[in-house]
Amino acid sequence: MSGHDHLAFCLCEITRLLWSLLLPLLFLCVLLTAALVLLVVGVRFWLQANRNARIARDGRPTVAFFHPYCNAGGGGERVLWCSLRALQNRYPDLSFVVYTGDQGVTGHQILDGASRRFNIQLPRPVQFVFLRHRLLVEASLFPHFTLLGQSVGSIFLGWEALTEFVPDLYIDSMGYAFTLPLFRYLGGCRVASYVHYPTISTDMLSVVQERNPRFNNADFISNNLFLSAVKVVYYCLFALLYGMAGSCSDVVMVNSTWTLDHILALWRAPNRTSVVYPPCDVQAFLNVPLEEEGDRKSHSIVSIGQFRPEKDHKLQIRAYGKLLEKRRAGPGGQEALRLVLIGGCRNEEDEDRVLMLRGLCQELGIADKVEFKLNIPFQELKRELGEATIGLHTMWNEHFGIGVVECMAAGTVILAHKSGGPKLDIVVPHEGGPTGFLADDEDSYVDAMGTILGMAPSARLEIRRNARQSAARFSDQEFEACFLAAMEPLMGLHLAR
Repeated sequence: MSGHDHLAFCLCEITRLLWSLLLPLLFLCVLLTAALVLLVVGVRFWLQANRNARIARDGRPTVAFFHPYCNAGGGGERVLWCSLRALQNRYPDLSFVVYTGDQGVTGHQILDGASRRFNIQLPRPVQFVFLRHRLLVEASLFPHFTLLGQSVGSIFLGWEALTEFVPDLYIDSMGYAFTLPLFRYLGGCRVASYVHYPTISTDMLSVVQERNPRFNNADFISNNLFLSAVKVVYYCLFALLYGMAGSCSDVVMVNSTWTLDHILALWRAPNRTSVVYPPCDVQAFLNVPLEEEGDRKSHSIVSIGQFRPEKDHKLQIRAYGKLLEKRRAGPGGQEALRLVLIGGCRNEEDEDRVLMLRGLCQELGIADKVEFKLNIPFQELKRELGEATIGLHTMWNEHFGIGVVECMAAGTVILAHKSGGPKLDIVVPHEGGPTGFLADDEDSYVDAMGTILGMAPSARLEIRRNARQSAARFSDQEFEACFLAAMEPLMGLHLAR
């Protein structure tokens, strides 16, 4: 037998072997699929039996919010507490649950913290379900493939939440979209979501494609063509999965025009999606005097925002340092300025970031001109804003910017990043008049701060008045009305049974 005939014979034998295995493999696939379906049906039946037993015992349906960091002090937490207050006032016969990963605190302490930080008191208590595995959604656990790691971790954390308590209506108020199919298909719940920021966006893709280094695109990736191409493919596949998970939501609320555009592109659910601007405690700032400043001998620049990398506090400190250098020889000098960084620290990683920022201030020689105020009470926040001349914001593509609105309502002249929510929704003309300033790099921030500080007090007063009037669009009352209107179809359809 020639070599060619031997090869042909071997190929024929391999083909016969594969063909003989086809039916067993098909049978095995069918068997495994059937086992998986039975497992899913069994788990769903078990979970729904738990829910039915709870309803029979309590006699009322339950709405649950998934917010693993509910004891933090950011804008997302303000949305949570205002949403709960609105639903409790509208639906007094419902029970409410909050899934939280906070440990070492009681429910009473969490509610007391919400009252101190946000000036929000709930009309009646809520039940807290304390989750033990919040570490699974910590970015520090996934130094690489962070988006995928956190999303998979959220599924496991969501499973823990679902097995601890099965609600009738599930609301993801923190952006963990991969928990939505879990509660909808396994828990048999109606699901809603409030999206502060898409987990992935076309802007993130463009950053990688253009090989721009940022906090979420390390230098060693941006400098390597192959790694950049791999990351683009990874982002595209993740965006597909993220869109599939998000499309499970029965009601989708987004916090800004910028977020709306990205969620519509990814989740493709236009008929179920609406913009609900987040609540800003505008009313609490209206009693801050809004009058001409006169000849002030000192000015403060105040920044409000959690100490997370995307907030870009380093840009604020560097721009402020340049401003001091620029004004060193001028009247009023650097002694007349101070930078106050106000924000919440969620965990040890945030606290380490604050230490790094303090080190940057030392390096630039401006440590005595910068103050850090962490997790401060609401009244202290209000006092700082009332004394400030400039409200400073530097996050690129901020989804909305509650801190920006608070600065405007308090009567500061806002200087925000020229992107995202501040550009599209907030720092926009009011009745033809300016409401603030926008910038996008160190030099433009320095120039804008110099312009604001160099303006006549009467010119600043006009901008402050326009900004305060414009900020009324983002009040608690406006949020509650829009939130309840968006939720009405679910509340009436599912909970009024």
